[in-house]
Amino acid sequence: MDEDDDLFGSDLDDDDKRDKGSPEDKKFFFRKELRSMLYGFGDDKVGKPDRIALEDIHYLIRRDPKKFARVKRDTPVREGSYGFVYGVSGPVVTAEKMAGSAMYELVRVGHGELVGEIIRLEGDFATIQVYEETSSVTIGDPVLRTGKPLSVELGPGIMGSIFDGIQRPLKDIADMTKSIYIPKGVSTKALSRDIRWDYVVNKHITVGSHVTGGDEIGSVHENLLINHKIMLPPNSCGTVTFVAPSGQYTVEDVLLEVEFAGHKEKFTMLQVWPVRNPRPCAEKLAANHPLLCGQRVLDALFPCVQGGTTAIPGAFGCGKTVISQSLSKYSNSDAIIYVGCGERGNEMSEVLRDFPELTMEVDGVTTSIMKRTALVANTSNMPVAAREASIYTGITLAEYFRDMGLHVAMMADSTSRWAEALREISGRLGEMPADSGYPAYLAARLASFYERAGKVKCLGNPEREGSVTIVGAVSPPGGDFADPVTSATLGIVQVFWGLDKKLAQRKHFPSINWLISYSKYMRALEEFYEKNYPEFIALRTKCKEILQEEEDLSEIVQLVGKASLAETDKITLEVAKLIKDDFLQQNGYTPYDRFCPFYKTVGMLKNMIGFYDLARHAVESTAQSDNKITWAIIRDHMGDLLYQLSSMKFKDPVKDGEEKIKKDYEDLLEALQNAFRNIED
Repeated sequence: MDEDDDLFGSDLDDDDKRDKGSPEDKKFFFRKELRSMLYGFGDDKVGKPDRIALEDIHYLIRRDPKKFARVKRDTPVREGSYGFVYGVSGPVVTAEKMAGSAMYELVRVGHGELVGEIIRLEGDFATIQVYEETSSVTIGDPVLRTGKPLSVELGPGIMGSIFDGIQRPLKDIADMTKSIYIPKGVSTKALSRDIRWDYVVNKHITVGSHVTGGDEIGSVHENLLINHKIMLPPNSCGTVTFVAPSGQYTVEDVLLEVEFAGHKEKFTMLQVWPVRNPRPCAEKLAANHPLLCGQRVLDALFPCVQGGTTAIPGAFGCGKTVISQSLSKYSNSDAIIYVGCGERGNEMSEVLRDFPELTMEVDGVTTSIMKRTALVANTSNMPVAAREASIYTGITLAEYFRDMGLHVAMMADSTSRWAEALREISGRLGEMPADSGYPAYLAARLASFYERAGKVKCLGNPEREGSVTIVGAVSPPGGDFADPVTSATLGIVQVFWGLDKKLAQRKHFPSINWLISYSKYMRALEEFYEKNYPEFIALRTKCKEILQEEEDLSEIVQLVGKASLAETDKITLEVAKLIKDDFLQQNGYTPYDRFCPFYKTVGMLKNMIGFYDLARHAVESTAQSDNKITWAIIRDHMGDLLYQLSSMKFKDPVKDGEEKIKKDYEDLLEALQNAFRNIED
């Protein structure tokens, strides 16, 4: 009788044989019980059991340990460091035997070592959010616990690079794989270990000095735009026992050794920081300097500050990405972190193509603005879960440069795609959905991201101030600003640049709706304006009044036409048209208008509002006399000056220079005043 006959027909149930018999007997009874449990044979149990615990049959489905050789590691791994895959649902993987793991611990899933992060713990089961495609993961695959949180490498070499959401350098991966695709589980260092950087030691750091977290131990002249300060990591302190002299070093060479409480610690250029933990600062400061981005409508009417938070919601095709890119190109920031989160890949390739060609002059030397920019690309065709990682990676990089005393601008394009990723993960976890299916904690997640912006007093010596400005694009479906992501974002940010589909369809760019947009930083910036441009605040207030009046009059005009309006109302309409067409509108593809310095913005506004005041005064002062001055008379007598008013934008700040433009604008205002005197006479 063969073994199967024994299994199905034999009625051996002797406990002694099972417990004390030969190895063959024990194996036989184990197989019989297993078959009984799986298929219901034997005893009085018929049919399949309700549920089979995976651990009972683990030896059947666990991969052959020999195959673990595929997982190549630098350091040996204890067997207890492994859990096993229990279930897979898209980017969400459940693993068992994970007791002892921590929330947000980094794990490597499967034989391909896919990067994942634990987002829920229940008993010895862990739910893992995987940041790569999970199509090859099967039940029983090993899950390696790293014992560390998801972290980024910080040091020289970040600027000018492009990373994916988990800080893998895409250029290095392309060179390594010779492919346009990112292979699964590919592991490469974020910062090059081979490049030797010219390191200059801080002369104040000597053996015996006392140092603390954030102290500047030296610097690396990374490029013309970034002088990379090498700082002691936060939470470090002690007495210096070794200082490396100035010279060429890689990021892994020891530059400093510090002793504290009998324990010695070595420091290199490289810092590793967990992305979900905000980097500490000495003190949060009130922001008081504007973020000038070269767009007149933004700089004049709805300014943001260095260290502020801004949302740009708008429907498709309204120009969110163009505004984000112009901020990156022309803003008065020292460093730019541009995060493409779930948006089209061609937008990132556009940045890669355009930025190296755009230049700025530093100490008489022309250099590419790409040297102050780091890109984090997590496009729409990359794994959904990694969108969250890309947002946190970007803000951590920004905080690192802030700690050097730089003013950093971070663009997140678009936070809606991150929210959609949260919705998908939340749905797979079976959490209770809130509005539109988004998780109930959506607003809390958005707030925890935006609150990492701000102007700070940095840790350590020498004393320095830095800031992180966050500009988040939001893509509400159908341009509906009542969308949960938009409404949650507007409850957090201080500046709202609302894009209007109708303006975009009329080819009015930037399509910022001046009636619904707002900035809560007006009061914070009053001191700056009064010191540098004393007349500006009154001009801006007047400009907003004119635009609001024009909106109120537009209904009357549609009903009865312009001819029946009062002369002052006609002036309001014409000046509002002048402001809309020649001040608020800006052509980003021309050399003279793609970037507008603030002095040019103030000069243009001063002349337009000056014309409005002069025209109203002329009309009102002659209203009761026989020689009435009407809008028609003003237009006929001053056609040439009106043309000059609308042509002010054609002054090129690069070719003409600040002095010439200011003088031309002053001459124009003087000509306007003379012309009105002549009309009144």
